[in-house]
Amino acid sequence: MNSSNLLARNARKYPLSEAVVCQGRRVTYRDLDEQVTRFSHALLEQGVRQGDKVIIFMPNVVEFVVSYFAIQRIGAIVVPVNAKFTLQEVEYVAQHADAKAILVHEAIFAAVENITVVPLKIKTGLEHAGWLNYETLIQHASIQKIDCQLNEDDVSTILYTSGTTGKPKGVLFSYRNILTVAQMIAVEMEVKPESRILLMMPLTHSAPLHLFLMAGVLVGSTNVLTPTFTPDLCIDSIEQERTTHFFGAPVAYLLTAQMPRLQTADLSSMKWWIYGGAPLSQNEIRLIEKAFRTAHLTCVYGLTEAGPSGSLLFGREHETKAGSIGQRAPLGTELRIINDNGEDVGVGEVGEIVLFGEGNMLGYYKDDIATKAAFIDGWLKTGDLARMDEDGYIWIVDRKKDVIISGGVNIYPKEIEDSMLSYDGIFEVAVIGVPHPQWGETVKAVYASKKAIAENDLINYLEERLAKYKIPRLFEQMEALPRNAAGKILKQSLKGQEVR
Repeated sequence: MNSSNLLARNARKYPLSEAVVCQGRRVTYRDLDEQVTRFSHALLEQGVRQGDKVIIFMPNVVEFVVSYFAIQRIGAIVVPVNAKFTLQEVEYVAQHADAKAILVHEAIFAAVENITVVPLKIKTGLEHAGWLNYETLIQHASIQKIDCQLNEDDVSTILYTSGTTGKPKGVLFSYRNILTVAQMIAVEMEVKPESRILLMMPLTHSAPLHLFLMAGVLVGSTNVLTPTFTPDLCIDSIEQERTTHFFGAPVAYLLTAQMPRLQTADLSSMKWWIYGGAPLSQNEIRLIEKAFRTAHLTCVYGLTEAGPSGSLLFGREHETKAGSIGQRAPLGTELRIINDNGEDVGVGEVGEIVLFGEGNMLGYYKDDIATKAAFIDGWLKTGDLARMDEDGYIWIVDRKKDVIISGGVNIYPKEIEDSMLSYDGIFEVAVIGVPHPQWGETVKAVYASKKAIAENDLINYLEERLAKYKIPRLFEQMEALPRNAAGKILKQSLKGQEVR
């Protein structure tokens, strides 16, 4: 089985059911399958063949979904690229991936108008010199059926990681990898043909694309797309489209929770409120549960290289375990916490999370060394340090690469960051290690606040919550912390800045 054949099957089973809804457009499964067939022929006519890499540079729009399945229908490989990337970043991906073609949406065309490293260039919207027109290609293409012969072990996609510590890596996925995690979500979160999944997070990321869009297509659900996220648009979409599932980053929930209109909004259709990318504290959970009038928040933990897959924390567990990532791996995945010798750690001991399952990547494109380093005896190393409590719940301590070693003692930045985020007025924090002539490293906290904060007041606050050796020796206040296109804080950039 492959993704293209799944779509074709649902076009036969649910021809008049809505497959994609976006900005007033309503596309049935039959119409979506026909558009995919037409665009597949258009790509073939332009010389795209099985195994060629094709970049999709689009926000969440109907054309993204059509392009995704059309590329796969002819056996080519999808390379989704973050819609916030600059020209330089897109060119890096295009060259690294050996891209044969790039498909661009009019709304973000200006960012890559001058790209020169891709032979075939196609855009939606207005005609432009040097670019083929998406709509014209589809209009004149054949509707003759194309039978995709790829199987589950063939390569489907290359997703590029956000690259917070260097150049992005291309993560290779087979159809088996993607279908495994899509089936996991469908089972664990009750995705059914009558479900309506709200997709506001970028489809160029693994969780929205592999977990939710693909779970929806797998079972024949309706996928409600928006090109961007705003709290108002989130509320409007839920009310107008009567959605049942929503996946968002914690910040999406926190921003929407501040909207007064949320208190009177009709959220009665919603059954699953899902968040991922970072855990939420108990205080944040209480705030969101009250604002959204729900006790059904669900946390999904995972990483791109795992499909993503990892662990689950359900609504009923947030009462006592909010902030953890749950106590079990989901369907199709196994999870362990190991020490540097590959041995399972005991209760309360810190080790690295490793994952096993058919959702795990094939490897990194053109990087055998990094691929080998990513696995231990077939288990994927996450780079996340964690401990398990006496009830079996897993608590992330920090990223392995972010651990600060000062005077031979391990200091975990996340613990300090969580404490600082509870200080009134601080809305983002990054704790980093900076060189120290005697101790090796010392702790520095860089934080953002809209008001001036006295350093002594912050130190006094932290002394009530942290051991003395964990309290930062250096502080720096900024208007906002640097982030990459995926929204992750660039700690490496902060480390490169001069320490005052």
